[in-house]
Amino acid sequence: MGAKNCPETPRQKMINMMYIVLTAMLALNVAAEVLEAFKVVDSSLMQTMKAVDMQNAQVYSSFEQAFIENPTKTEEWKNKADVIRDDTKALISYISQLKEELVKASGSEQVNEENPYSVDGFYLYTESGDTLQLKNEQDLNVPSEMMITQKKGEELKFEIENYRETLVGMLSEDDEELRETILQELETADPPVDLAEGGESKSWESEHFEDKPIVAVLTLLSKIQIDVKNSEANLIKYLYAQIDAGSFKFNKLAAQVIPTSNVVLQGDKYAAEVFLAAEDTTQQPEIFINGRQVPVVDGKATYTVNATEVGEFSWGGLIKYKTPAGVIQNYRFEQEYQVTAPSVTMSATKMNVFYRGLENPFDIGGSGIPKENLEVTMTNGRVSKNGDAYVIEPTDLDEMGRRTKVTVYANIGGTRRLVGTSDWRVKSVPDPVAQIAGRSSGDIRKEELVVQQGVMAELIDFDFEFRYTVTEFTVETTGAGGYTNRYPSSSNRFTQEQLNEFKRLNPQSWVHITNIKAVGENGESRDLNSISFKII
Repeated sequence: MGAKNCPETPRQKMINMMYIVLTAMLALNVAAEVLEAFKVVDSSLMQTMKAVDMQNAQVYSSFEQAFIENPTKTEEWKNKADVIRDDTKALISYISQLKEELVKASGSEQVNEENPYSVDGFYLYTESGDTLQLKNEQDLNVPSEMMITQKKGEELKFEIENYRETLVGMLSEDDEELRETILQELETADPPVDLAEGGESKSWESEHFEDKPIVAVLTLLSKIQIDVKNSEANLIKYLYAQIDAGSFKFNKLAAQVIPTSNVVLQGDKYAAEVFLAAEDTTQQPEIFINGRQVPVVDGKATYTVNATEVGEFSWGGLIKYKTPAGVIQNYRFEQEYQVTAPSVTMSATKMNVFYRGLENPFDIGGSGIPKENLEVTMTNGRVSKNGDAYVIEPTDLDEMGRRTKVTVYANIGGTRRLVGTSDWRVKSVPDPVAQIAGRSSGDIRKEELVVQQGVMAELIDFDFEFRYTVTEFTVETTGAGGYTNRYPSSSNRFTQEQLNEFKRLNPQSWVHITNIKAVGENGESRDLNSISFKII
């Protein structure tokens, strides 16, 4: 909404322009004719203010009637209008008293005339009903003394700013046009520095009141009063339009169905809102999506976007619609949607196995529900998230799968729903196989044996990335007389004594690696198989 709801009349535009021209002419020291013109402008401004005041009175009367008919609907807006009426009256009265003080300080006499605004002089009609005739229309001292030295101009600026903030504070964020109109009408900013005049900075009050003849100052104060009245008119018409926000005229009705969710689980309930939507086919709203205006057909716009990436996305926009009072109302909206990749889960039902001591990767697919809305819990262990997947860490062995259950929940429409439960077995990581040169038994050449570094623990056909490390073992050989020689190692590497013994071995003799122990990455210790080689 903007000034078009209370536009300046050609007469008012002419008066404002005349004031600007007359102010400029003062700088040229044009005397009597200019002063007389100010009187004419002031008279016109006061007549215009009376006309605006009558229009505003009609709006306030409409507020009273609307409140009688529907207090609940009207109360909020009427209360705001009452505040505007009281604040406007107070500011207009303050300026009127200021004008009276200026006239009396400059020298005046009380007269009784039916038409105080005659061509013979400058007259001021006070709030108390008196008529004062200004004696010295060219007086420069009184305006400067009162408005600058006594800081009356600074006080006036403060009152205007407070009034302006009250008006602007009653507007919503979407009413930028009306906000800008009020800010311009009640502008009190200091003027920019004029380099042509020496670059001296001036205040708002100095610009308007310092070294100005009193007749010009009085006319300016009348102009401020009409600006206040115009701002009042703009805002109360805006407030009155808010009462009628629910009184749109529609000529087309249609049934609409909006489901609470497009994802429904078996055993759950499908719910949807069914309502009657109204449309005015005589005017289409303006719809903006993601900052761009889109075509509207039958009062509706369609938003489409290619789902090229997986994830959660948001979009929104603004609908502009004109109320019966001619006010443009803004309605904002926001929506979110999720994109998931198509998937399906295939698994052998007998292979539901977790391994104790390992971080077992776990995934869910093919549910039709975004992973962001899924929650996984389990008995006999804990579940953690690793990116888009889950990690299962069982606590105790459960070979029969009687105590280990994985349960999946989904957040659908803001409600936690059970998706499914499955039983799992928990096994130990299998024992590794002790090997030397990739073998655990058979024939081996002495030259091959002596170049090996130690004993390795290998997990055969186990897909997890898990390692065992040999921590100790004993080398046994048969010496002269049938005695058994034993050479221990406290690591996975052959000792020098063991390597020297390998060099002394003869063909057809046997070497045995026994007492092999290994520790896994999970800290569990295992006893491994023995290794036996025949030297060839």
